[in-house]
Amino acid sequence: QVQLVESGGGLVQAGGSVRLSCTASGLTITDYRVAWFRQAPGKEREFVAVLNRSGGGIYYRDSVKGRFTISRDDAKNTVWLQMNSLKPEDTAVYYCAADPRRLVQFSSRASYNYWGQGTQVTVSS
Repeated sequence: QVQLVESGGGLVQAGGSVRLSCTASGLTITDYRVAWFRQAPGKEREFVAVLNRSGGGIYYRDSVKGRFTISRDDAKNTVWLQMNSLKPEDTAVYYCAADPRRLVQFSSRASYNYWGQGTQVTVSS
C-alpha cells in the first residue's frame, strides 16, 4: 500500500549533476519526514539529507554540504535530491525513506519505517 519509488539514477562523470526523485504513494509527504540515504559497495547505509516536517529543518551530512539539495513538491507528492559537483565517492545506491514521527535522531536508519527500492548512481572519474 505504501510505496516510495526513486528514479533519476545513472552514470555520470565526476563534476556532473544528477537529480533524483522519490515519489510516494499511500502516504502524503507533507505528513512525513523524508530523507535520502546511500549505500556504497561493502559499506553501511549512510544518511545523506533530510527534509523534516513543517516546523523542522533541512540537514545534510558534511561531505555533501554545498553540493546536494533536498526539496519537495507537495502537489506531486515527490521529494527531490539535486546532486551537483559529483565525486566518485558519491557512487552508491541511493534510497529515499519516510517516517511520520518527530524524532531527534533523523540520521538513523531506525528512524524510518518506509523505504524505496533504491536507484544506482555511478560517478566515473
